[in-house]
Amino acid sequence: MFFYSSLHASFRSYLSLAALMCAGLIAAQPGLAQEPTTTDGTEDWVAATMCAAGNRSVDLQQALSFTYTQADGNNPRHLDAVQAGLTTANLSNLELAWAVAFPETSGMRAAPVIVGSTIFYDATDSGRVFALDIDTGCTKWVYNPGTRLRSSMAYSVIDDLGTLVFSDGRGMIHAVNAENGESIWVASGQASNNQGMLTGTPVIHEDKIIVPVSGSGVITGGNPNYECCENHGAVTALNASTGEKLWEYHTMPAAEYTGAVSSTGVKQRGPSGAPIWTTPTIDAKRGQVYVTTGENTSHPTTGTSDSIIALNLETGEEIWVFQALENDMWNFGCSAGGPNCIILGDTNSVDFDFGGPAILVETDDRELLIAGQKSGDLWALDPATGAVVWNQSVGEGTALGGNHWGIATDSERAFMTINDPGGMGAVSRPGLYTYFVGTGEPSWFYEVQPDCGDERSERLRRCESLYGFSATPLSVDGAVITGGLDGRLFVFDSDSGEILFKYDTVVDFETVNGVEGYGGSIDSHSIAAGSGMVFVGSGYGQFSQVPGNVLLAFKPSE
Repeated sequence: MFFYSSLHASFRSYLSLAALMCAGLIAAQPGLAQEPTTTDGTEDWVAATMCAAGNRSVDLQQALSFTYTQADGNNPRHLDAVQAGLTTANLSNLELAWAVAFPETSGMRAAPVIVGSTIFYDATDSGRVFALDIDTGCTKWVYNPGTRLRSSMAYSVIDDLGTLVFSDGRGMIHAVNAENGESIWVASGQASNNQGMLTGTPVIHEDKIIVPVSGSGVITGGNPNYECCENHGAVTALNASTGEKLWEYHTMPAAEYTGAVSSTGVKQRGPSGAPIWTTPTIDAKRGQVYVTTGENTSHPTTGTSDSIIALNLETGEEIWVFQALENDMWNFGCSAGGPNCIILGDTNSVDFDFGGPAILVETDDRELLIAGQKSGDLWALDPATGAVVWNQSVGEGTALGGNHWGIATDSERAFMTINDPGGMGAVSRPGLYTYFVGTGEPSWFYEVQPDCGDERSERLRRCESLYGFSATPLSVDGAVITGGLDGRLFVFDSDSGEILFKYDTVVDFETVNGVEGYGGSIDSHSIAAGSGMVFVGSGYGQFSQVPGNVLLAFKPSE
């Protein structure tokens, strides 16, 4: 699971606090909506974002335009023209409307929620949630949870309140009143006796919040003195009104000492890994939850790593497991030949997670469950049984690709981005690849090439090799939007693959809040649209990619 960052270190520093909270020994300290006032100047940038005092109301009676997970619990990453307030023609004629920058920030990873004239944005590095005016970028309210944030946001009406739900770096789930930014409740999303990061977006379905847990030990496996490894992926279900835990699922039993020792004599533990750093998908018709998993981080390997898993929505009981790759054991020790990377005869050690959610797609004669994998594979399964219906593959995959953060689908095609950084695989084919969902037959593809002219190479580290499409794409009307690790934004015609629009975000920006703004890599879940606009978070400084700190808002040109 190569996606982890230096945030892991800060997460470990919070483990003791999170454990106390989980045990009920101390009370969770919910954040509050802020009226930014400072005495030392450290929050002047927050104050500078605020709308005029009489222009801070949030109207939740307006239409919900964008959420990462749709109201039915599915994750197609597709908006029709009515939902988005945009047509294909609009998307060929975009211009920058405004930019907001966040100081001390190197990555813009999260997807927003858009309701009418308000965009709710989770600025993860800054540790705050902002309710921004969609026309001007000024701030209506700010919520400060007191720690760094991690996931994108979910939205639903719970007990007659429009509610935002998201996780923080301590493994806590926050439910916040979207009208005023005030905390409703804060509760642990962790599973019992198993600490893990919460990276995927929680999903709200009726009276439940389904929380993915990304536990593994993948980072600490790089420490030669660490008894590798413990912790594993899990899912918890919380009561949407109170945060009370309803059930939990573990991808494997708790780790134990296996009797093995590393080459330096350090005792080994297992099983571990199969983390769930993706967003769950709800199938209300079948009463199922689908989650996707990553690799094992120590031996023995399990049948749940690199898998798609169906769970019972009411109980969390495992219904079926499809394992795309067996015996994939990888931790950070494997990137440098460390002693905790123990390769047995059947070990693959390729780090081929599923990095995005599975998507339910209705075809002419059946329903399919489709998901992309870091191996470069695109899988279509029978959602009732987990049986493979079709499979396609691009390139050979890498730890940071092929399909890193997930796919998008419309009624006809699946859109799979491929990263494959240059030099990391024998067959590197970064770009956008499309397939007809009913049959898996290829449609069109665009194999992206580096653009290092006009001094771009001076602004971009590793310009010649770091240009693939890693961020989750977004389908809008008859177009698909994606972005590159070199900061270029692309809009393609969904039917033909024609490029409708391009924009270079790796430049300096004049921002509406006066903070110095600069763009970088486009990655993770940073592309969104709604209420007649397109939003892009530019900057992703992990893994020697290009840092940036701007949220960019585009609208059709008049």
